[in-house]
Amino acid sequence: MVIGSDRSKIKDATLDRTTVRRVLAYADRYRTMLIGFVATLLISSLLSIVPALLVRRIIDDAIPNSDRGLVNSLALIMVALAVASGVVSLFERWFSARIGESLIFDLRVQLFDHVQRMPIGFFTRTQTGALISRMNNDVIGAQRALTGTLGQVISNLIVLITTLVAMFILEWRLPLLALALLPFFLLPTKRVGRVLQGLTREQMGHNAEMNTTMTERLNVAGAMVVKLFGRHDDERSGFSERAGAVRDLGVRSAMYGRGFTIGLTLVGALGTAIIYWVGGRLAIGGSITVGTVVAMGLYVTRIYLPLTGLTNARVDIMTAMVSFERVFEVLDTHNPITDAPNAKTLQNPTGAIAATAMSFAYPTDSGTPASLGAVASSEDEVGPDVLSDINVDISPGQMIALVGPSGAGKSTLISLLPRLYDVTSGSLTIDGHDVRDLTQASLRRAIGVVSQDPHLFHDSVGANLRYARPDATDQELRDACAAAQILEVIDALPDGLDTVVGERGYRLSGGEKQRLAIARMLLKDPAIVVLDEATSHLDSENEALVQRALATALQGRTAIVIAHRLSTITAADLILVLENGRIVERGTHQELLGGDGLYHELYTTLVGTEPTTA
Repeated sequence: MVIGSDRSKIKDATLDRTTVRRVLAYADRYRTMLIGFVATLLISSLLSIVPALLVRRIIDDAIPNSDRGLVNSLALIMVALAVASGVVSLFERWFSARIGESLIFDLRVQLFDHVQRMPIGFFTRTQTGALISRMNNDVIGAQRALTGTLGQVISNLIVLITTLVAMFILEWRLPLLALALLPFFLLPTKRVGRVLQGLTREQMGHNAEMNTTMTERLNVAGAMVVKLFGRHDDERSGFSERAGAVRDLGVRSAMYGRGFTIGLTLVGALGTAIIYWVGGRLAIGGSITVGTVVAMGLYVTRIYLPLTGLTNARVDIMTAMVSFERVFEVLDTHNPITDAPNAKTLQNPTGAIAATAMSFAYPTDSGTPASLGAVASSEDEVGPDVLSDINVDISPGQMIALVGPSGAGKSTLISLLPRLYDVTSGSLTIDGHDVRDLTQASLRRAIGVVSQDPHLFHDSVGANLRYARPDATDQELRDACAAAQILEVIDALPDGLDTVVGERGYRLSGGEKQRLAIARMLLKDPAIVVLDEATSHLDSENEALVQRALATALQGRTAIVIAHRLSTITAADLILVLENGRIVERGTHQELLGGDGLYHELYTTLVGTEPTTA
């Protein structure tokens, strides 16, 4: 049973009409196959009626008249019916599988496409395991709802109607007795449907939590944290608790459903006994034949089994709809960063950048479903400003350095350029075009980013490089690697460009990953290069190699550089000093060093020597 809060959650559970309409819209995509599916169900049902009629003829005609020829003919017909039923069953299964797998494909692709187009803030607020659960468990559950539950409902309905028609044709009184027990099937349905729906929803939630735990812990970074802190036993305990919740809910759901089915089966058995009792008395009295009684006994089981299924239909549908609801919940998550209706394609970018009275505040997670791990936020659509009144004009080919203490807004500022977030007020333009008026694809083609921890996919070196340009030749890959000072390392790998780098590139050192990321960026050939503290975690030797690679990467391109080591940006055309989201100083290295502002203080502290203005 469901107790406590579970009871209140499902007390008023009903089928949501909007969800039903959306499910039917999906079903309409497979209209032709659904028609074929229903046709095979109808043919199968009609074929299954005939054997009982053949048995009636054997009992009433062939045996009393000792007609061996009729027995042989009827037996051959039964064999032919069995073969025909098998063939029809194959077609039925093909239609069902085709519809089901097509639905899984459509939902998974639609979910994947929608999610991967969401802004980066969506991923910072959601749990990866919860998203994966939607694409795996819930999508399969939705498929079962359409082909399994819908197929069963249609099949049971066809069997029930055809069987009742056959029974009424043979003897009208006995099917009336069978139908008299109908209220005993219908009364418990509403209550059980609500309970099982609530159990299913709760079980899916716990499954998502369990998937999240596995996703976060069973990767290189997560496993390393667990090992370094020696938390294996604690992790096992936490996972055991989540897995145990899934187990307990599965047992409760199974027992509740089985108890309900047993109760309905007992009612069906009572109906069958009544049919034989009344039918037997009528046969003794000569009102009907013995063959008719036997046929009715065979048919009555065909009434109660589908009747039980139809009685459970509401239970099954309400339970199955939970999967569709969870899938639609993700699909309905609003994406605030989309192309404008008349968005332009950025052609031949030169790299001119301008920010005018630009301010930015991070949006809240009000649009992210709580079931995906989002933490409740304030009612405001945006938080406090993290960037305020930013004004800067960057000419093509210039190198701009962003400097400031941690939390000053440097990384936030560069994230606005490729529209990972949108400015809150003011404007940000590239080549005179507001970035919000450009297509995201053309905007991001013009920008190359190298971060302090570049991400590499669990694939070969060549595949990671070709992510920037899929049609690049091996020679072009080698040229980019040579320019990035990484070619010798790649040639020394066991399989060269075909060597698998491991998850997140863990088979490579930090400096090697940085240079490979620079090679990937060179293949992209962007007009604007963004370097987000690309050398902050490297030793002196690797930093020197990366700096030589960057010298090639920045040549002829507009560059925006965030540098932890101020000595690396002394040659910048313009240095912007940020503090608390505002530009508090700007100028060249020598100009800023000549003052006594924040840059002077940071340089003195980080470089470790008192600077001179010479």
